[in-house]
Amino acid sequence: MNVDLKDRVALVTGASRGIGRSISIALASHGARVVLSSRSEKGLQEVKREIGEAAVIPADLSKKEDIDSLFSSVSEEFGRLDILVNNAGIGYFGKLADFSIEDFDRIMAVNLRGTYLCCQQAMRLMIPKRKGHIINMSSVVGFKGYQNQSAYTASKHGLMGLTKSLAVEAQEYGIRVSVICPGVVDTDFGKVARPDLDDSVLIPPEDIANTVLYLLSLSDRSMVDEIYIRRSASTPF
Repeated sequence: MNVDLKDRVALVTGASRGIGRSISIALASHGARVVLSSRSEKGLQEVKREIGEAAVIPADLSKKEDIDSLFSSVSEEFGRLDILVNNAGIGYFGKLADFSIEDFDRIMAVNLRGTYLCCQQAMRLMIPKRKGHIINMSSVVGFKGYQNQSAYTASKHGLMGLTKSLAVEAQEYGIRVSVICPGVVDTDFGKVARPDLDDSVLIPPEDIANTVLYLLSLSDRSMVDEIYIRRSASTPF
């Protein structure tokens, strides 16, 4: 894909594996200066070795102080943030009647509250430059519902609302806000969420990374708010 990201600073959360890993590698391969973040420093260092050069800043997005420190480090080291990919997310699954409030709170703390705080910090860095692109990673459950996924689905519905509101708010500053809603991706998380599906029908994480590149390749006169990527074996529309 023809997209030049030379010298643009990109922060990817949940970058140590799966979709985040693929996105980080894709951004770096097109010239971006990538900041890798997740809870696993070991995983981040492995991704850094694949990329060759990247900043590694571990953070637990359920903790506001970690998010504050993450963005403070980005600001101090680079003085700017051009791209934020809010990819970090967790999920626990089970029947609503038996689901623990502790697991519900953990999901919301990362998937919704953590993403909200990252968007807030990113806006503070992007508004003075009057440009930037925030890409939130939602899910097919951001607009659909599946059995035994009530808490995870609620978090992704909330993320969709956050994205839609922020997109309107950010527009006056020249900041773009997009959301990607994948079906089940071929990652460890995807296999836990949908153990009923064979690996051969799951979406390759590289396809999600290429979608991020597509969003970043658009001219100033074009904008895509939302992209839904389904498994080709699933029902159209």
